[in-house]
Amino acid sequence: MTPTEPTSSRSSPLTRVPRRALARLDAWFDRLYGWRYNPLYQSGTIAVLMLVVLVVTGLYLLLYYRIGAPYASVERIQDQIWAGRWIRAVHRYASDAAMIAIGVHALRMLLRGRSWGPRALAWLSGLGLLALFVFVALTGFVMVWDVQGRLLAMEGARLLDALPIFSEPISRAFSGERSMPGAFFFLNYFLHIALPLGMLLFLYIHVSRLARAKLLPPRRLGWGIVGVLVLLGVVRPAPLPPEADPSVIAHQVPLDWFFAFWVPVTQAVAPGVAWLLAGGLTLALVTIPLWTQPRSGDRPGPSNVEERQCTGCTQCSVDCPYEAITMVTRSDGRIGLVASVDPDLCVSCGICAGSCAPMSVGPPGRTGRDQLAQVRAFLAEKEPGADQVVLVACSRGAGELADMAEFEEALVYPVECIGSLHTSVVEFLVRGGAGGVFVAACPERDCWNREGTKWARERLFADREAELKERVDRARVGFTEAGAAERGGLAEEVRDFTTAVRRLIPPEPEDTVELDLDCDRPVASSVLDPGEADR
Repeated sequence: MTPTEPTSSRSSPLTRVPRRALARLDAWFDRLYGWRYNPLYQSGTIAVLMLVVLVVTGLYLLLYYRIGAPYASVERIQDQIWAGRWIRAVHRYASDAAMIAIGVHALRMLLRGRSWGPRALAWLSGLGLLALFVFVALTGFVMVWDVQGRLLAMEGARLLDALPIFSEPISRAFSGERSMPGAFFFLNYFLHIALPLGMLLFLYIHVSRLARAKLLPPRRLGWGIVGVLVLLGVVRPAPLPPEADPSVIAHQVPLDWFFAFWVPVTQAVAPGVAWLLAGGLTLALVTIPLWTQPRSGDRPGPSNVEERQCTGCTQCSVDCPYEAITMVTRSDGRIGLVASVDPDLCVSCGICAGSCAPMSVGPPGRTGRDQLAQVRAFLAEKEPGADQVVLVACSRGAGELADMAEFEEALVYPVECIGSLHTSVVEFLVRGGAGGVFVAACPERDCWNREGTKWARERLFADREAELKERVDRARVGFTEAGAAERGGLAEEVRDFTTAVRRLIPPEPEDTVELDLDCDRPVASSVLDPGEADR
C-alpha cells in the first residue's frame, strides 16, 4: 500500500481552471502580505468586520436621519465636513466591501467542495445571510430618496404588482399624483434596523458547526482595512445623487452595481420573466449542496472509533474543527469515557487520526495504524538513503505535488491533510532510513480543514498530544506552509533543508523500528514490526 492522492481532493474539469486561477491569486497576495494577513484567506471574517463597521457608522447616521424629510436630512449629514460626510462614505464603501468579501468567500467554498454534506447547513445559512444583507442595503438606498432610491422602489413595486398579493397596484404610490406617505419611509427605516437582528441569527447558524469559529480577521489586517475605508471616505466622499422628483424624468440614474445589478435586467423583461429568472437562480444556489457532492463511491466515510483502544484522553474531541466528536460513557464495561463520532457532523478531515496517540480513531483507511502500514510500504519500495529527504506534502496545497514521485531530489509522500498526519509516520521515516522529513502544509489561514496546519505544527514542535517523540532529532524535521501555486518558493526551501540534512552526521541504521503506543491492543507489534508479515 502506497500513499496516493485521495479521490476527495480531485477536481472536475469544470472547477480545475478557476481553482488554479484562485491559487495563483492566493500566491500573489501571499507575496504581498504573507499568509497571516492575506485578505483572500480572511474573506469570511472580513465580511463580518464590514457588518460591524456598518452597524457602528449606521448608528451615527440614524441620529440625524428624519423620516419626514429623508433627502434633506441626508444633505445635512453630507454637509458635516468633520464627521457626517466621511462616516456616510465609510458606511457606503463598507457595504460594497462586504459584498466583495462575501462573493470571494462563497466562491472559495464552492470551488473547494465545502458546500455539501455536513457543510450544507453553512452554505444554506450563508445564502440566507446574503439575501437579508442585500435587502437591508436596498432599504438603505431607498431611505436616501434620491433618483437611485426612487428607481429601486419603483422597480421593486412593479415586480411585486405581478404577484397576487396586493388588492391594488402599489406602483401608483410612485406616480407623483400625491406625495409619498410617511409610512413608506417608516417601513424602510424599520426594516433597515430590524432585519440586521435576523442576520445575527443566520450568522449564528452559519458558524454553529464550527469549533473555535473566528468571526473577525487578525487585528492588524482588520484595522488596516478600516483605516483604508476611513481614508477613502475622507479623500473621496460618497456621492449624493439628485433628489427624487416624480415630475422629472431622470435619463441617467447612477446605480450601485453591487446591489442594483438586477435593475437593468428586470427593466428589459416582463415581470413574470424576471420572477422566473430570480426563481431559477435561487433554485440553482440552494441546490448546490446536491449537485456538488461527490458520487457515492468517491465520498469519504466518517471517522470510526475502536472503543477498546480509546484511552478517553479527549484530545480528538478537543482538536476536531467541526465538533463532530464527543466523549460518552464507555459500553465495554471499563470505567471512564470513550470518543464517539457523529457521522452527520463529520467531514472526514482526518484530524482526529493525527490527534490520537493510541491510533484508535480516524476515517476508514486513514487511522494512525493505516498510516503506519502505508509508510512501511513506502519505505520498502523507495528505500530512501541517509542523504535523502522525504517531502510529506498536503495533496490539496503545497505546490500540487500529489502526482509527483520526486521533487527537488526529495521523495514525495502525499497525505490527505497535514492535520491528519500522525507523528509516528514522521518518526518512522526518520528512523527507517530517510535523512530527514520535510512537511509541507497549506497556509494556516487557508487550511482545507481549518486547523489542520496549526495542530500538525504543534504536534511536531510544541508537544501537543500525539506529539513527536523526543528521541527524533528535530534537526531532521522541517516544516513550511505553501499554497497550491507556490511551488517555486517550496522548491527553494526543500533544497535548503536537503543541504542542511546532508551536513548532519548520518544516524545509526535501525534494523527494526519499534514505536510506543499508548494502548493495550496486543497485536500492535504486528503492525509496527517490519519483520513480520501483514496479518
